[in-house]
Amino acid sequence: MTLIKSISGIRGTIGGKVGDNLTPVDAVKFASAYGTFLKNNTQKEKLTIVIGRDARISGPMIHNLVVNTLIGLGINVIDLGLSTTPTVEIAVPLEKADGGIILTASHNPKQWNALKLLNQKGEFLSGAEGAKILEIAEAEAFDFSDVDNLGEITVNDAYMDIHIDEVLNLPLVDVQAVKDAKFKVVVDGVNSSGGVVIPKLLEQMGVEVVKLYCEPNGHFPHNPEPLKEHLTDISELVVKENAHLGIVVDPDVDRLAFISEDGEMFGEEYTLVACADYVLSKTPGNTVSNMSSSRALRDVTKAHNGNYEASAVGEVNVVELMKKNNAIIGGEGNGGIIYPESHYGRDSLVGVALFLTHLANKKMSVSALRASYPEYYMSKNKIELTPQIDVDAILVAMTDKYKNEDIATIDGVKIDFAEEWVHLRKSNTEPIIRIYTEASSQQKADVLALRIIDEIKIIAGI
Repeated sequence: MTLIKSISGIRGTIGGKVGDNLTPVDAVKFASAYGTFLKNNTQKEKLTIVIGRDARISGPMIHNLVVNTLIGLGINVIDLGLSTTPTVEIAVPLEKADGGIILTASHNPKQWNALKLLNQKGEFLSGAEGAKILEIAEAEAFDFSDVDNLGEITVNDAYMDIHIDEVLNLPLVDVQAVKDAKFKVVVDGVNSSGGVVIPKLLEQMGVEVVKLYCEPNGHFPHNPEPLKEHLTDISELVVKENAHLGIVVDPDVDRLAFISEDGEMFGEEYTLVACADYVLSKTPGNTVSNMSSSRALRDVTKAHNGNYEASAVGEVNVVELMKKNNAIIGGEGNGGIIYPESHYGRDSLVGVALFLTHLANKKMSVSALRASYPEYYMSKNKIELTPQIDVDAILVAMTDKYKNEDIATIDGVKIDFAEEWVHLRKSNTEPIIRIYTEASSQQKADVLALRIIDEIKIIAGI
C-alpha cells in the first residue's frame, strides 16, 4: 500500500490503482471530503480555500484536480500556484480564508505527492477533524453545487514575496546587521520552490547567493530529505566557494538544515537550538519541541532561565503544547522552526532570517557557533516485528522494566536517564518499533540503542 490516509491528510505515490496509490480519483475524493467538511461546519454561504503546491512533477496535475473539485463544491479558490507550506499557512489568515491545502509530499521522493490540510488559522487540522474528513471520504458523502453556484478561482502569485516581507519585518530580524556581515551562502533548493524563495529572501538581506539545484522543475537531484548522506554536493561546494555557510531546505520549505563553512553539517537538530538561543537572548520565555528532539534545546532554554516542555511527535502536538505553555519558539528536531511571532507553523524562511541575524550578532563562524552548544549525538533505529507480536505489550513491559527512571508515555515510551535518553514509538502503518537514543557521544548513543533493541527482542521472543 502506497496510499497513506492519516489525520494530517492523504499522501501516496502517483499512478497505479484507485485506493492503492494517489490516483486522480483519490485526489478528487479527498479534496471533496475536505471541502465538504468545511461546508458542514459553517453557516457561511460561500467558502474560500487557499491552495499552493511545491514543484513536484505531478504538482500541476494534482493541483488542477483539487482546484476544480473545490469549484464543483461551490467553494472559491485563491490559487497561489508554486508556493511553500509556510507561505500557504500565512496566506490563509491574511486572506480571511476558511482553510488551505498545500500539495506536497514534503521530504518524500518525487514519486510521492500529498494533500496537507489547514484550518482557518492556517494551522494543521486536529486529530478529530482529520478523522472526520476520512469518514466523509469513506462514505463519499459529497453534495456538489449546481451550475449557478460554482466557485471561482482567483490567481495570486505574489505570496512568496508577501511572505518574505513578513519575515523581514519581524522585530528580531536585523537586516542591516546581516548586510554588514557580507555573508556568502550556498543554497540547495532541491529543484523545488525553496530554490526560488530562499535566494530571494537572502538577496533582500544583502547576502551573496550561490545557487545549487534551484530550478523548480521537480527533478530532485538527490533524496530530498535534508540528511547528511544526501548533501555531499552542497558540502563540497560550500568549501570550494569559500562560503560562510550552506542552506538546505526540503521541497515544501518547512525543514531547514545548515552546512558549516568547513563543509560539515551544523546538525538538523541544532537548527532549532541556534534559533531558540537567539530568540531567548532577546525575549526570554519558554520553548517546546517533540520527544524525539535533542536535549540541547532544553539546556539552552534553561541557560536563558526559561521552561522547556516536550510534546508528542507531530507538528499539531508541538503547536498545541506551545500555546498551552506560552512558548515563544518551538519546533521539531528535523529542522522545523515554529515562531509564533510570525505564525504557528514550521517555516524555513523565518529560520534562515533568525539564524543569519544571530550569526551576524555573534561575529563568529558557523562551526564556532555550533561548538558553543551542548554536545549531543543521536542514534535512530527500528525493529521490524511480525504482525502477530503485540507492540503495545512490549512498550508496557519496557515501561515496567524502567519504572524507577523518569518515564513519559504520552507518545510511546520515553525513558530519561541522567545522561542519556531513549524514545520508543510504534509505527501507525506497519509492525515496527522506532528506537531513538541520545547521549554525549555517538558511541554511547549506539550502545544504548543496541541494549534496548536486545531487551525488546527478549521480551518479544525473537
